[in-house]
Amino acid sequence: MAAKSGAFRIPREEKAKRSAPGARPAEAAANLDRVIHERTRLGILSALAVNTSLTFSELKDLLGVTDGNLSVHARKLEDAGYISCTKSFVGRVPKSEYKLLPAGRRALEKYLDHMEALIRATREK
Repeated sequence: MAAKSGAFRIPREEKAKRSAPGARPAEAAANLDRVIHERTRLGILSALAVNTSLTFSELKDLLGVTDGNLSVHARKLEDAGYISCTKSFVGRVPKSEYKLLPAGRRALEKYLDHMEALIRATREK
C-alpha cells in the first residue's frame, strides 16, 4: 500500500529541536543551505568571497567545470540572490562578470559557521 503524501513529515516541534544549537551532527547536517552545499556552488561563492569579481572564463578555469555546468550553478546562485552577473561585450566577445552580493556573503558565512559547528560536535563525540 502506498503511503499518503506527507505521511513522513516531521512535526514543527521536532524541526525546531533539530535546528537547536545542541542538535546532533546528523540532524544539524540536514539543515545545511542546500543552495550552497553543492560542490560547484560552494566553489563559486568561495572564489567570489576572496575576489572582487571574476569572469565566467576565470571561474570555469578555477573550478575545472564545463560551460554548461558553471552556467546552471551560477544561475541557481543568482536566483537565490547570492551573486550578480553583469553581461557586456569586449569588442565582439561576450563577457560575463560575477560578483558576490551581501546576501551571498552572509549565507556563505552562516554556512561555514554551521559546518564548523558540525565538525566541532563530531570531534567532541
